[in-house]
Amino acid sequence: MKFTIQINTGPYTHQASDSAYRFTQAAIDAGHSIHRVFFYHDGVNNATEYSVPPQDDRNLQQLWSELATEHNLDMIVCVAAAQRRGILDENESKKNGKNGVNIAPGFEISGLGQLIEGGVQSDRLVVFGD
Repeated sequence: MKFTIQINTGPYTHQASDSAYRFTQAAIDAGHSIHRVFFYHDGVNNATEYSVPPQDDRNLQQLWSELATEHNLDMIVCVAAAQRRGILDENESKKNGKNGVNIAPGFEISGLGQLIEGGVQSDRLVVFGD
C-alpha cells in the first residue's frame, strides 16, 4: 500500500508527531511505500534545525531527517505555514529578506498542491493531529 502522511502538530506539543513517525517507520518496515510526508500547520515545527530537546527526550527532527535519508522520503513543509512560524530554506530566506536558514536536512519547503497530489497518488492519506 502507498501512503501519504500529513502531520499537523509540532514535535513536543502533542503525541501526534511521534505517532506519525512511528507509523511511518512501521509502514516502511512492513513493506509499504511512503509517497510523501507533508508537514502542515504547527507540524512544520518538526522541520526546524534549531530544535534542541533535553537529552532524555527524543529528537523528532533528527529522527525524521534520518528516516528521510535512510529511505529517500519526500518530506514537504507547507510554505505558508513555514513562513508564519519562521521556518526558512535558502530560497525563502532570500525572497523574504531574512539572513538565516533553519530548515533541517531532509525537509523541503513547497506548496499545498504537494499534499493534494500526494492524496491523489496514494492509496491512503493518513492525518496525525488536529
